[in-house]
Amino acid sequence: MTEAVIRNKPGMASVKDMPLLQDGPPPGGFAPVRYARRIPNKGPSAIAIFLGAFGAFSYGMYQVGQGNKIRRALKEEKYAARRAILPVLQAEEDERFVKDWKKYLEYEAEVMKDVPGWKVGENVYNSGRWMPPATGELRPEVW
Repeated sequence: MTEAVIRNKPGMASVKDMPLLQDGPPPGGFAPVRYARRIPNKGPSAIAIFLGAFGAFSYGMYQVGQGNKIRRALKEEKYAARRAILPVLQAEEDERFVKDWKKYLEYEAEVMKDVPGWKVGENVYNSGRWMPPATGELRPEVW
């Protein structure tokens, strides 16, 4: 449809001659526009979340404490076993030391047999204090 038909004016008319026709609201007005935030009240409250987190944290700390008790008991058992077996291990080491020391003295006597005044097994430093020899002296195969 043309403007002439809509405004009841035959033929081509000037825009200035045409009556104004302005759009307006429908009878009774428009529906109100919702502009406010409407957040639904779904989910737990802040207090419920806090109590849940506190409960989970408390339970976790309780489990950590129980694990620490078990770990401490196992550690004590391990140390008790080590304390019980220590004399046996020390006796074995002493036996090995004496055997190797005798080998060392025999070797020293063989090497130094041509040196006059050499006393086998005597400390060359004359400090008066007994020191166990270094491990390499007793085990020439290592070096």
